[in-house]
Amino acid sequence: MSNNEVMKKLRVALSLTTDDIMAICKLVNFNVTKSELGDIFRKEDHPNFKKCGDQILRNFLNGLVIYKRGPKEEK
Repeated sequence: MSNNEVMKKLRVALSLTTDDIMAICKLVNFNVTKSELGDIFRKEDHPNFKKCGDQILRNFLNGLVIYKRGPKEEK
């Protein structure tokens, strides 16, 4: 399963919009544009398709943890 497929499946499963995904990435100080996300969610045969890199997926997943659980509490 590719990173693009993981992003698509999480987007659908969690009912996230592009703006939601951008906000989630900002939680970990990672900026991603709407056009980059649009290119990631396109079909592979589309001319503007872009492979989702590990960095984008990693930052999205880290931001998703904060989005769902809240920030890590300091001891």
